[in-house]
Amino acid sequence: MVHIGNSWDDILRADFESDSYKALRAFLAEEYRTRTIYPDMHDIFNALKATPYEAVKAVILGQDPYHGAGQAHGMCFSVKPGVPAPPSLVNIFKEIEDDVGVHNVSPYLVPWAQQGVLLLNTVLTVREGQPNSHKGMGWEALTDSVIKKLNDRPQPIVFLLWGGNARSKKALITAPQHLILECPHPSPLSAYYGFFGCRHFSKCNEFLRAHGMDEIDWRT
Repeated sequence: MVHIGNSWDDILRADFESDSYKALRAFLAEEYRTRTIYPDMHDIFNALKATPYEAVKAVILGQDPYHGAGQAHGMCFSVKPGVPAPPSLVNIFKEIEDDVGVHNVSPYLVPWAQQGVLLLNTVLTVREGQPNSHKGMGWEALTDSVIKKLNDRPQPIVFLLWGGNARSKKALITAPQHLILECPHPSPLSAYYGFFGCRHFSKCNEFLRAHGMDEIDWRT
């Protein structure tokens, strides 16, 4: 049984007890037994563990985990200290510096999570070297439920949707109190088509400030 260790346990209880999640667990048990899967199975839910439901102020929605050795640790776009920042994260840091003047070096984004930024991928596991290899295997039902439950929360949240996969979840965010910021993905293939210059980091903080919440310190 999944144990997050905070409010998500009760909020997602029905999801974790569903037949679809049980089927996903069976699939993952075989995958972890027979293949190299990222992140480590103990890190799968790190995003939810670091940012309880009631603490969420912003959501950055990724696709699936990094598929290289030593990279993924259960939070979208983040890698552990000492691991080189992947290209998408390099571009995120470029935009942060241009937008709010913060120069980041550490690729470990846990400080954001501790301030209320939920670093959620839509798919939480992946085979080594095979991006999107666990897409369509059941994770989407759970992560869509996370988004819907956050949408139901009366306190305002900023949703940062970068790229087609994340933007496809816009339909799940219907409550008027929330802010949706969307643009192309920060990968080198698309960053120059609208991610650079999006100013999502300052816009997020302007919204939080306007609603009486503490801004996010985007330093890592």
